Parts: sequence; structure tokens; C-alpha cells
Amino acid sequence: QLQLVESGGGLVQAGGSLRLACTASRGTFSNNAMGWFRQAPGKEREFIATINWSGGSTYYADSVKGRFTISRDGAGITMYLRMNTLKPEDTAVYYCAAFNDYDAPRLPRIIGDGDLEARGQGTLVTVSS
Repeated sequence: QLQLVESGGGLVQAGGSLRLACTASRGTFSNNAMGWFRQAPGKEREFIATINWSGGSTYYADSVKGRFTISRDGAGITMYLRMNTLKPEDTAVYYCAAFNDYDAPRLPRIIGDGDLEARGQGTLVTVSS
């Protein structure tokens, strides 16, 4: 069974950058579309970036478009989220997820747990003003 682990979160000042990584600790996601979502306290889950199985198609939520970049390796072991020009409103727990499909969903879209093969435990990103 696929298992995912996020890393790279932390505290950063507004305007700074971070790179999150999602690593398959068991199995690979070479045939899965992947994505990142975040959840801030008291707010709904928000999918912010998705990428198809080959890395050839990517989609972003308007809230991060132009600032965040999703990418993946060809082996299906590691996926990344490069976050630039961070804002205090980006503060949240960030999760990676593997979809039950090789095509990535276009954003915005409501995505339920039934669409996911696996998700990680999350990594906290805090952006100070």
C-alpha cells in the first residue's frame, strides 16, 4: 500500500520561499496523478496544485498561481512544491496526496477522500508577517 511522507515545512517570513517534498515511503506513485492540499485552522481543505502521472500537466488554485510550482520525479518516489513569495495567509498544514487516476483534476475542484489512493500526515508551514 502506498504511503506518503511530507517534509520541508517550517517558519518563514513573508516574501520568503520554501520547498516541500513528498516521498513515497512504501510503494511508488509512478502511475498516479498527485497533488498538494492545505488546511488552515477553521478553514476548509483547499487543493492548491495537481500534476498528472507524467508531469506534463499541472494545475493550480488561483490563490497560489504564479507563486507555487509543483513537480515530480520520473520514478514516482518524490514530488515537490516550490513556494515563493509566501504570504501570511499561506499558513497551513500542507498535505500531499496520490489520486486514484493518472489524470490530474483541474482546479478549482471539490476533491473528496474517495478520489485519493493515499495522503500524507502533513507538514506545517507558518508564514510570519
